Amino acid sequence: MIVGDLLELDDLHIEVAWAGPHLLDREVTGVTSTDLQDPARYLQRGELVLSGLVWWRPDEGQGAMRFANALRIAEVAALLAGEGTHGTVPPELVEACRRHGVPLLSVPAGTSFRSVTDRVYLRLWGDLQAHAEGQAALPAAARRALTQLLRAQASPDELLERAVADLGLPGCSLTTGSGRVLATSEQATAHTPASAAAHAPAPRAPRPAARPAATPVPVGPPGDSPFDGWLLQPHSEPGPTATALLHGLAELLAPLATRDRATATAQRQTGTRLIELLDSGADDEAEADRALALSGLPPHQRLTPVAARIDGAPATWTAAALAEALHDLPAPFVAAPDGRGGAAALSPAPEARIAETLQRVLPRLEAALTGGRRLRLGIGATVEPLAPELRSALVQARYAVDVEPPGTVGRCSRITSLEALLRGVPAEITAEFRRRVLAPLIEHDRANTVSLLDTLDAFLRHSASWSRTAEALHLHVNTVHYRIKRIEELTGRSLLKLQDRLDLWAALRCTPPA
Repeated sequence: MIVGDLLELDDLHIEVAWAGPHLLDREVTGVTSTDLQDPARYLQRGELVLSGLVWWRPDEGQGAMRFANALRIAEVAALLAGEGTHGTVPPELVEACRRHGVPLLSVPAGTSFRSVTDRVYLRLWGDLQAHAEGQAALPAAARRALTQLLRAQASPDELLERAVADLGLPGCSLTTGSGRVLATSEQATAHTPASAAAHAPAPRAPRPAARPAATPVPVGPPGDSPFDGWLLQPHSEPGPTATALLHGLAELLAPLATRDRATATAQRQTGTRLIELLDSGADDEAEADRALALSGLPPHQRLTPVAARIDGAPATWTAAALAEALHDLPAPFVAAPDGRGGAAALSPAPEARIAETLQRVLPRLEAALTGGRRLRLGIGATVEPLAPELRSALVQARYAVDVEPPGTVGRCSRITSLEALLRGVPAEITAEFRRRVLAPLIEHDRANTVSLLDTLDAFLRHSASWSRTAEALHLHVNTVHYRIKRIEELTGRSLLKLQDRLDLWAALRCTPPA
């Protein structure tokens, strides 16, 4: 496919805003959507770039030049600029694309970006099939039948069901790299009419995990993280003929995987801008509201923030893992790297539902990690979709990441004790606080067989009761009195004062340095 082919799609009404000689002959490799002012790190050579131009401001004289320069550096095929935001393609952008040699096409307000993306990938898929005809392992009749289903935008379940029936394949599943099931089919030996095939469930509805089986066949490009990419997973070990057919089927499905990856990338970019605006604390609440509207989340619904971190792994891994987890929710979401080494997400699903879902899928996601890495998750309060409220709830979610040990989802609403609150404080801070407050007692215990730390802990746990402390430690009450007096002398704090008791109790609850 070349850029000029877009002008032949009459129903999309795409027109040329500017294109130099021969630029419409550029080869197209894919599509990505972005509304970042500098999207260079997300772009690949030969892509069509769809942009709603939300980033453009008339008072930012160099904004269009920077954007066009990023496209030139990435060697994209062309820019498709939506007219919905500004009513037309800004002349400054036309001039910037002309100076940087980037073909610029206009997309009218009535044409959705999803329609453009779908038509491009159907065309790319058709080109691939025409090139592969007679070369791949699939019989021509089966290829034509599956091709018709693809063009009709049949569900992956329907495609697999038909392929298994027509080709005599073992039952198989289409999964992500971390095992989330996208579609599945049981073994079939006779043709099943397409109309009788199972339809896909509601979007993001939970599905059973992929069953252990034979070596999977990659579908489409490999992922950038253990959670990306598609796999065709046979449920039983296939023979040589079935293996060849599975590879042919994977090739047929590859454009679907590529399109899914492009959609995920676009959603991640939108999410990145939204998280950046929330974190910035900027006064321009209107811009944050626009970014929220572009994210695809339902308007006027309360939202729940989720934060995630994988220590020792790129933020893109964390964002991919978080998106994988939230796909199991029957609700939309936006997830993206947060610029702090982790990732953040927003969803209209209630906090309790998100917590249950994350806890259920966490073992599957952690199984995809190596090197002892752990995925940490935290959930903030469900709040109104306003920037100040979302900003506060996002801070809560990030704090909740560390209030529970790995393998358990942290929830800000569960922080109801001083001990739970302290678990979210960075270990470097709590360790230093413990050292400063308890240093005299730590030094004493190192040089003596009597532990004043244990005595203090028992005394505070028993609500400063002399008799119950003595009973718990198997000591005489006078001995407890003596030890408490010695603790007060060494620390300079009085256990008769509530504030001093709280300081000592908090220091005892802080994790000692490793």
